[in-house]
Amino acid sequence: MKSGILPSEQKRELVHKAEATTSPLHGCAPENRPMRQYVEMGVVNLDKPAGPTSHEVTAWVKDILELNRAGHSGSLDPVVTGVLPIMLGRATKTVAALRLSGKEYICLMTLHEEVPEKKVRKVCKGFTGPIFQMPPIISAVKRAVRVRNIYYLEVLDVKDKSVLMRVGCEAGTYMRKLCHDIGVALGCGAHMQELRRTKTGPFREDTLVTLQDLKDAYVFWKEDGDERFLREVIRPMEEGLAHLPKIVIRDSAVDAVCRGAAIAVPGVLSLDSSINKNDDICLFTLKGEGVALCKAVMDSGEILENTHGIVATTERVIMDAGTYPQGWHSKPEKPQ
Repeated sequence: MKSGILPSEQKRELVHKAEATTSPLHGCAPENRPMRQYVEMGVVNLDKPAGPTSHEVTAWVKDILELNRAGHSGSLDPVVTGVLPIMLGRATKTVAALRLSGKEYICLMTLHEEVPEKKVRKVCKGFTGPIFQMPPIISAVKRAVRVRNIYYLEVLDVKDKSVLMRVGCEAGTYMRKLCHDIGVALGCGAHMQELRRTKTGPFREDTLVTLQDLKDAYVFWKEDGDERFLREVIRPMEEGLAHLPKIVIRDSAVDAVCRGAAIAVPGVLSLDSSINKNDDICLFTLKGEGVALCKAVMDSGEILENTHGIVATTERVIMDAGTYPQGWHSKPEKPQ
């Protein structure tokens, strides 16, 4: 993997297997959904402020947009700020896929004693790759040693006892514990002073919006019918799935998948060139709509070579059944 980027940022190539067209009578390009549906199937890349919990912020977003459901992409401690994508309404079905995506943080670590900068950089470099972590006493998971991948750890600056670093890591990595362990390795002790999340899967700081931005945009739409700002601060849920390998399927295969069927080779039109067996993938329509989250059964090479067989099994349906017409037919019952 290229240094300094998350796994989801690796460049992907979409290769074509078959040609087909899509009917304008069914479905809708995500960016063109009617406004209420757009909100119900959207995602907000929220700039979480310091103070409230991720759960509280998510509840505020739900109240602002008058929704019954909303879900965030992975908890941030109250004092931590930054990227907190929140899936809205029906898009909460996809939260799990986003929670498992890689994260990036800018972390200010305080050493308990001054250490030569050269030694700090050398020790920090040793914390890339797989590392063992024991979750802290106060955590949302069972306390057991587990392996987490640190994709990159770049020391940006060292001044006296302060160390500023950029860390790209696997979901579920505890930054407080990472700072503590670095301090142990340095022999001086250390703790996390400040933390800001700068990436979650496909979401970055340059598209962040605040709670006030969201409130203003919603009021503009409700009171004046102006959709422009709301369509800017809320994005289609499909943007929250961009980090997953994708397969584009025929219109005629969509409804079967929406009813839980696996996707077979004849239904595939194009695919990510780097799919491996057991990868978590997402199926899309030709209009760019998310259909379902699946588990790959074939790799990209096998999908391209074969003319039949199961490509991926459906694990989480996103699209409502009936959005596209039925493209399959049940066998008629035999007369008694």
